[in-house]
Formats: sequence, structure tokens, C-alpha cells
Amino acid sequence: QVQLVESGGGLVQAGGSLRLSCAASGRTFSSYTMGWFRRAPGKEREFVAAITWSGESTYYADSVKGRFTISRDNAANTVYLQMNSLKAEDTAVYYCAASPTRAAIPHIREYDYWGQGTRVTVSS
Repeated sequence: QVQLVESGGGLVQAGGSLRLSCAASGRTFSSYTMGWFRRAPGKEREFVAAITWSGESTYYADSVKGRFTISRDNAANTVYLQMNSLKAEDTAVYYCAASPTRAAIPHIREYDYWGQGTRVTVSS
């Protein structure tokens, strides 16, 4: 019912910035909480950021708070992750996800739809 496609990943030096995009298809996109997760090499997927359908509430992992900003443009069916002051430990495949839960939550089990990811590599 909902398809998500990430883009914008690439290679960047430490201290640099990248902007990830997630394009969604489906008529119910605006009703979903959207989240970003990431999986570092050899690690489990972890929560990064989430935003409610209205954009009025956001939630960030402590590791990215103050550096990353999540936003959404419901008219464009797109959610963004602006990543600034990137660190080597930010290297991962980044995934966007959609949840019917009406809250900006970090719980992976509440997200029903997932993109295939976009790779971010931060060099030092």
C-alpha cells in the first residue's frame, strides 16, 4: 500500500553535510508518522529520527540530536533528513519507514513500511 524509495546518499568528509530524501507513493502518506533508521556495517538497524504526519512533533536519537533535522513535505510525498557535522560513526545505510502510529516514536516494530536504503559513507 505504501512504497518508499530513499536517495541522496554518498561519500562525504567528516564535518560535511548530506541531505537524504524519501519519496513515498500511496494516498495515505500524510496520515503516517515517518522515521529514519540506519544500519552500520555488521550492526543492527537503529533509530535515527521521526516526525508526525503534521510535522508538529519530532524525535531524535541522542547520537544525532543537534546535527540532523527531519522534515516532510506532504504535498510532495517526501520526507527529508538533513545531516550536518557528519562523523565517521554516521557511516551506514539509511532507511526511511512509515508507521500508522500517531506519534514520533523510535520503536522499529511500529513501522510497517520500509525503503531499501541509501548508503552514506563518512571519511575522516
